[in-house]
Amino acid sequence: MSTTTKDNTAPAASSPKPKAWLLDLVLLGALWGASFLFMRIGAAEFGALPAAAVRVAVAMLFLLPLLFLRGHGAALAQHWKATMAIGVLNSGIPFALFCFALLTINSGLAAVLNATVPMFGALVAWAWFRDRPDGSRIVGLVIGFAGVALLASRSAGLHADAGGHAALWAVLACLAACASYGLSASATRRYLGGVPALATATGSQIGATLFLALPALWFWPTQMPSLRAWLALLALGVACTGLAYILFFRLIASAGPARALTVTFLVPVFAVFYGAVFLGESITQWMLICAAVIVCGVALSTGLVKLWPRASPPAATSPPRPR
Repeated sequence: MSTTTKDNTAPAASSPKPKAWLLDLVLLGALWGASFLFMRIGAAEFGALPAAAVRVAVAMLFLLPLLFLRGHGAALAQHWKATMAIGVLNSGIPFALFCFALLTINSGLAAVLNATVPMFGALVAWAWFRDRPDGSRIVGLVIGFAGVALLASRSAGLHADAGGHAALWAVLACLAACASYGLSASATRRYLGGVPALATATGSQIGATLFLALPALWFWPTQMPSLRAWLALLALGVACTGLAYILFFRLIASAGPARALTVTFLVPVFAVFYGAVFLGESITQWMLICAAVIVCGVALSTGLVKLWPRASPPAATSPPRPR
């Protein structure tokens, strides 16, 4: 991205400090990459719905004190219906779907599929706001979904005891979660514009907690999960959800939405690394090839990379002036 300056003597301090936002970007990618590791550990003992419910409940308890300390309680009270409803879309449903998928597929594969979120966001924005993508972005959508199809065509990234049909359902669950993320982004744009980010984040976790409470109690495991599973969900709720939300909104404010969006490329890298190191997950050549195809599709569909430069509008012509 390039910017033009009207005055070449403008002080360099006016530009954002690269080191500050780059550190936030890498840290956010590390946190969200770890979420797939912790979800797999927690879901294995809690089950999908209870694991997702504990995650959002912990995040809610973490964010609520911060909300009142920063004086955003009134904003949440004013917009509680919208924030809680959107919380079902941006947390309740996708967290449960990813936990379900991770009972079958590895954390690295789930993170690669999660990279399609911006593509679903572009599709929803196209349908909802008539925000039609240009030719380069449409090509990116086609490439990205082709990468997903290639990834799903082989049993790569499965648990040892998982079958092909279970893998298909797991992949579909991940894609449904990504579609829910994309829908929630447009809903947030439509109904929560101007609402403080901390109020939106807290309200969404409250809504997700209420949404998952009864199903989680119904499917609560009969045997008490281990301390390892509890610690995984605690880290998932505090670090990968509550803290990550704050970090993400700070990144948007300091570096802009376009740069913040590039965290999509870092999350699978960290998730694959964590899965290989801590869970012994195998990384196949086919997964890497498909991941590269998906990342290329995301880069094009979000406009971060263009196949051809956008033509600048023609300069307005004026009648010749007398000299």
